[in-house]
Amino acid sequence: MEYNFFHGSIPSSFSSLMGIQKLDLSHNNLSGKVPNYFEKIRFIYLNLSYNNFEGEIPKKGVFTNVSAVSVVGNQRLCGGISQLKMPKCPSKEPKKQQKTFRFHLLVIIIIPCAVLGLIVASSSLFCWFRKKKEQSSGASVKESPFAQISYEKLLRATGGFSLSNLIGVGSFGSVYRGSIDDDGTLTAIKVLDLQRRGASRSFTAECEALRNIRHRNLVRIITSCSSIDFQGNDFKALVYAYMPNGSLETWLHPVQETYEGDQQHEVENNLSLVRRINIATDVAHALDYLHHHCHQPIIHCDLKPSNILLDSDMTAHVGDFGLARILPELNKTNQSSSIGIKGTIGYAAPEYGLGSELSVEGDIYSYGILLLEMITGKRPTDNMFDSGLNLHSFARKSLPHNVMEMVDPVLLGDDIEIMTKGQSTNAGNRMVECLISIVEIGLACSMESPRDRMDMSKVVHELHKIKMFFGN
Repeated sequence: MEYNFFHGSIPSSFSSLMGIQKLDLSHNNLSGKVPNYFEKIRFIYLNLSYNNFEGEIPKKGVFTNVSAVSVVGNQRLCGGISQLKMPKCPSKEPKKQQKTFRFHLLVIIIIPCAVLGLIVASSSLFCWFRKKKEQSSGASVKESPFAQISYEKLLRATGGFSLSNLIGVGSFGSVYRGSIDDDGTLTAIKVLDLQRRGASRSFTAECEALRNIRHRNLVRIITSCSSIDFQGNDFKALVYAYMPNGSLETWLHPVQETYEGDQQHEVENNLSLVRRINIATDVAHALDYLHHHCHQPIIHCDLKPSNILLDSDMTAHVGDFGLARILPELNKTNQSSSIGIKGTIGYAAPEYGLGSELSVEGDIYSYGILLLEMITGKRPTDNMFDSGLNLHSFARKSLPHNVMEMVDPVLLGDDIEIMTKGQSTNAGNRMVECLISIVEIGLACSMESPRDRMDMSKVVHELHKIKMFFGN
């Protein structure tokens, strides 16, 4: 944004750009103070030179690296670290005469004001304690991460947790469809089975992970419930935005039986290659956000098709953070996968089975297996994988010449007709090249050694290149 005619101060909304790395605002007419929140943003380059900024330069964050920040040409800036070679800020101490005047003024005013202030403060404290005591019953709800909902309301919303509203069963509980508002908007209500080991910890982990993160490709949590049911048993539930197209699992591997009235389990596997690329890109964006753009990096720990949900536009949203861990807390407590947090067989990174600590590379491995599953249509636990053969080695042996033989036959249904009729040889060639590129990304993510795996930021970049090449 350099060499423009921007004027005024830097907007406070810039404080939300926590993922920005390079910012050039040089050669404008900007004024005011350099925002202190710039200290918290992880800049690798910040150029504020040749503007009209004034006041003291911050001394933390990027401002400690003289090679990463430039503030020259701002005549009214001062202070900062010595390497910036800016003039010292003028002393803020008042002149002697001002001190004397203020002292006499305080002596004249302070005594009567102090007496009056004590009277007012005593009265205010009395009223405050009385009001606090009367409203203490509602205080706990306001302190929770979300405005909690009652057990009774969830019971009514799901028709008494009826089987007709059951839309899925997971490791730690069941998910029901229901409306908690008068407008009839559907939500997904996850009821924890607290008799299962780890269910209560899963509830806490999910609340902790989701309360401060927002992304278009993460399932949005609406509210929670931590109460007791009508029999006096502990009850915990989480309420999410409803995803009408169900999970990626039901699209890749349709099941025969369905729950009464639950249309999302009746879908057919008709995901085109373009749609699969879009879903893979959505999931990559979500993981890149969790790993690199949250205030504290988050490890999902259980990425698999059943935890990827699709909205009405088939946009993918990563859900189920019951096993998630926040990285600084993980390092501080030295937790590792040896305590049983290993994800799901087939998708969990191989180092977890050896007791290695949880890491973002573990999520990357799960993503690689997921990507290969989306292309081949085969689960990593398929019966064909034995005697040392697995989904990774199966895909690797098929590149590059036999890639069309390993892909999901359903995926090629419509596209193969175009190719065999010879209507668009170029389109067919592009499709083969795209498949090879996607499989190569899946292989790069699911390497056995964590340090050999492709970072999610690069995965996002490579997938966008594929989308542009494929004309999507």
